[in-house]
Amino acid sequence: MNERQKKSNNESHRVVIRRALISVFDKTGLSDLVQFLVESGVIVTATGGTGDHLRALGLPIEGLDTISKFRELIGGRVKSLHPAVHAAILANRDDESHVQDLHQLGIEPFDLVVGHLYPFESISKGRLSADAIEAIDIGGPAMLRAAAKNHQWVTALMEPTDYPHLKDEMRSSKDGSVSQNFRRQLAARVYARTAEYDASIATVLAGHKDHFPKQKTLSLQRVQRLRYGENPHQSAAFYTVTPSIGKNFTQQLSGPELGFNNITDADAALSLVSEFNPDKEAACAIIKHGTPCGAARHSSLKQAFVRARGTDSLSAFGGVISLNREVDLDTAECIAKEFYEILIAPGFQSDAVEVLSHQSRLRLIEASLPEGQLNRLQWRSVNDGFVVQECDAKDDTSKWTRVSRIKPSDEQWHDLEFAWKLAKHARSNAVAVATKGQAIGIASGRTSRVDAAAAAAKPLDKWFDKNPDISPVAASDGFFPFVDGVEALAASGVTAIAQPGGSRRDSEVIATCDRLGIAMVFTHQRQFRH
Repeated sequence: MNERQKKSNNESHRVVIRRALISVFDKTGLSDLVQFLVESGVIVTATGGTGDHLRALGLPIEGLDTISKFRELIGGRVKSLHPAVHAAILANRDDESHVQDLHQLGIEPFDLVVGHLYPFESISKGRLSADAIEAIDIGGPAMLRAAAKNHQWVTALMEPTDYPHLKDEMRSSKDGSVSQNFRRQLAARVYARTAEYDASIATVLAGHKDHFPKQKTLSLQRVQRLRYGENPHQSAAFYTVTPSIGKNFTQQLSGPELGFNNITDADAALSLVSEFNPDKEAACAIIKHGTPCGAARHSSLKQAFVRARGTDSLSAFGGVISLNREVDLDTAECIAKEFYEILIAPGFQSDAVEVLSHQSRLRLIEASLPEGQLNRLQWRSVNDGFVVQECDAKDDTSKWTRVSRIKPSDEQWHDLEFAWKLAKHARSNAVAVATKGQAIGIASGRTSRVDAAAAAAKPLDKWFDKNPDISPVAASDGFFPFVDGVEALAASGVTAIAQPGGSRRDSEVIATCDRLGIAMVFTHQRQFRH
């Protein structure tokens, strides 16, 4: 290896910016950047629309045709795709044959390429159309990828937010040069962005017919760095696959920075409360350590919270609250009486924010309720890979069937639907007991069905002391393999049960319900959550 090669491969190797090629769609901050480059003695070449824009500002800009010797073709679809242009970007100046080729063709190499991609994602909005196809950028990615590949000599700049960093980098040296490390970091970001760009195009072209194609690219956007992970010794960050729900968690109105556990709990709370239509009823869900510990629905938002807290007030303390309606002053004053980690809702009235902001440790998050669940996927990492599934959003109570002799009353039927939603969001094995739109007990993550039934029904002893006329119901996320779970619920006072059915002992389970005088409904759908 000769001395010239040693220098070019050295981490401290700097490259002076003498010539720049610019082709951008977004003109944000461009005039200031180009003005700086011109004042620094950089010769700037630009493609058609970009060049016209800059020349209109009085900046001395060379046209790309001075290098390519041909005009833009087919409506601008072809402009930078030319051997002379890419030779000026890709030439390895350590390679004498590359240098000789440039010399023979009279081509001066570029030291800086500024460009970004047509906004395919915002134009397509996830749907294939003529406008979306036209927004698929070809020349931009090719030009940027070429510059990133040759980052040993070329700086690839693609985000307006990086323009000030380039200025600072050039000002940090007497000759206007940039460092090897700076160029490499920008190159890595180019390839990350073009990979994301290609993945979004592939997804739109494939449509929604197949959620699980042979090749699936997971493209993530970092929303924020987190203080730590599940424990303080673990570093963490928050990424989102789509710019919908994930970024809602950054609409934080007050309180400390969110942590790993805060986000997972907030997601669980938001998912549960989204089961209830805010146009029909107010609803509240309270989550502690990823597990529902309170839930209720009511015509009043305040009462929905009060009743949800009443499920298990001890566990609710320090939990995460989610509401499906805008938070009003009465509800805020009630919540402010005790400590909670997070309150997440679609909106907050100004006086409610004022009251809640006095709780310095309470995080207020404004987040819209998730929509389009059927088209969303859930990802979970495992060793060396991921398991991916559709969201569990295919509830259809019209297919439920009564299998017992006793028929549930209308109130029991509504409570069975409510309890079913609660069990859906608890870890398996899960059983939820409820009455009059209020959770009484939620057993989550039990390793036996009968233990889950007993744990969920245990609070009924105290409830009957205060409310002897209640008619509690239960929902189980999986079938009862034996009659003991049904017997445990009935012994505690449960009067109706919803469960998927499908056990070998279904006939015995139904006979037990008939013998004990309780109603049973088969949902014909399991809803495990592991």
